[in-house]
Amino acid sequence: MSDPWAVLALPPVDRTLWDRLVGELGISLEVPVDRSPAAARAAARDADVVIGDWSGQIRLDADFVAAAPRLVFVHQPSVGVDSIDIDACSKRGIAVANAGAANAVSVAEWCVGSTFAALRSLAFADHAVRVGRWPQLEISRRGGGELAGRRVGILGMGRIARECAHRFHVLGADVAYWSRHRRDDGESGGARWLPFDELLTRSEVLVVVIALADQTRGLLGARELARLPVGAFVINAARGGILDEDALLAGVRSGAIAGAALDVFATEPLPPDSPLLEEDRIVLSPHAAGATREAQGRLLQGLEDNVRRAVVGEAIADVVNAASLPGFTGVIERRKA
Repeated sequence: MSDPWAVLALPPVDRTLWDRLVGELGISLEVPVDRSPAAARAAARDADVVIGDWSGQIRLDADFVAAAPRLVFVHQPSVGVDSIDIDACSKRGIAVANAGAANAVSVAEWCVGSTFAALRSLAFADHAVRVGRWPQLEISRRGGGELAGRRVGILGMGRIARECAHRFHVLGADVAYWSRHRRDDGESGGARWLPFDELLTRSEVLVVVIALADQTRGLLGARELARLPVGAFVINAARGGILDEDALLAGVRSGAIAGAALDVFATEPLPPDSPLLEEDRIVLSPHAAGATREAQGRLLQGLEDNVRRAVVGEAIADVVNAASLPGFTGVIERRKA
C-alpha cells in the first residue's frame, strides 16, 4: 500500500477545517508551525500538494518551489494567482489551479453596490449623520447621481467581469469593456469591446476587475486616469498593483475624479498613515468583495473537489498554466521520493 498523499495547507484557518478532507481522502495533511515564509518552505519539503494562502502573506515564489521537490499540484483557493510564481511551477511541471468562478457573483455584486455607494455618497452621509450633521443638500453637490444611463467601462472580461457587465446592463447602464483578449458577443455579459484608450475616454464609471500580471501591473497611472471624463468614478476590485493610488488620490482631490471605491490596495492591510484614509470621496473595503458565505462555500467545495480529483486520479479543474505543461491531461501523478 502506497503512502498517503502529503498535503500542505497554508490558508490562515483553524486546523479543524481540514479534518473532513483528511477523513474522506485518507491524506496526510500538514500546516506550517507558524505563518512565515521560512516555516512554509520547511513544511513543503515532503508535500505532494500545496493549498495556497489566499491572504497573500505566504507567497509561493521560486524559493518555495525549489524547496518542494515532490510538489506536483498547487490549488490556490482564490481567483488571483499573483502570489504564485507560475513560471517556476510550469518549469517544474507543477499544475496550478485557482478557485475558478467561486466568487464571481459576490465580487460583481460588490462592484455594483460600491458604485451605488460612491455615486450616492453613502459612506460620507452615514458618517455625517452619526456625528450630528445633516448634509441633505450637500449630497447632490458631490457629483454623483443615478447609475441608469451612465457609461460604464469594465477593464477585464473574465468571469467576474461578465457578471459585472450583466448586472450593470440590466440596471440601465451603457456598458463597454476592454481586455487583452476580445470575447465573442455571447461571452461579454452584454458589453461591447472598445480599444483601451477609447474605453477610458468614455467611462463615467470605470470598473477594474482585470487580473494582475506583468502586462497589467501599473495599467492605470496618472496618464490613463486623466483620460477619464471629468467627474468619473473608479471602482477597483482587482489588485492594488494595477491602479496608481497616488494618481487616483490626486485626481479625486483636484475634482477631476468625483469618487472611487477600493477593495484592494498596493499594501494590505492599508497602513494607518495612508492618505487614502483622509479622503471621504473614496469608499474603502478590506479586500472583502468576495467574502460572502455563498462564495466561501463554493470556494471550499471546489478546493475539496480538486484535491480529491488529484488523489483519486481524475482530471483536476481550473488549471491556469495548462498551456505551459506539455502533454498535460489534467491527471496528476506523484513524483518518486
